[in-house]
Amino acid sequence: MVETSSTTLMTRSTAAAPPETPAGNGRTTRLPGAAVVHRAVEVNQRYAPTLVRLALATVFVWFGALKLIGASPVEDLIAATLPFVDAGFAVPALGIVEVAIGLVLALGLFPRTTLLVLAGHLAGTFLSFVTASELMWGAHIFELTADGEFVLKNVVLISAALLLIATYSPRTDERATA
Repeated sequence: MVETSSTTLMTRSTAAAPPETPAGNGRTTRLPGAAVVHRAVEVNQRYAPTLVRLALATVFVWFGALKLIGASPVEDLIAATLPFVDAGFAVPALGIVEVAIGLVLALGLFPRTTLLVLAGHLAGTFLSFVTASELMWGAHIFELTADGEFVLKNVVLISAALLLIATYSPRTDERATA
């Protein structure tokens, strides 16, 4: 049996602690990969708003262009949603509005105002649940048709627009110093 004294145990070398990395909040962390995650967050904060803005712009230009050339799969849905407006007028008019919103958004002009108009336009699509409800619902209470799903996904687009409005708005502390 090997005998060890208490002084031998006290002088024994210990394994080196892993290097500390910044956690982004003034503290440090020893979690593996924390520096990579921190850098990814920085990149996301810098580029994500622009990417989301350009994605919304692309969707609006594309869907609007389909309405203008008469190739939109939602022409019947628009006609049923707006029965008090001639579909021959309503569909291309919406196409012009959507292309205009998309182009202005892509150019980054008046982003907060443009995004507010975009959100309002998308909120108007929910009128179809009132005026064309037979196209929105399936046989069961929570069963949506393809048209219903198409309109309901606008909740996500509206949320993206509202988030961008907040992103492009001056912070409260910046307004106080201005």
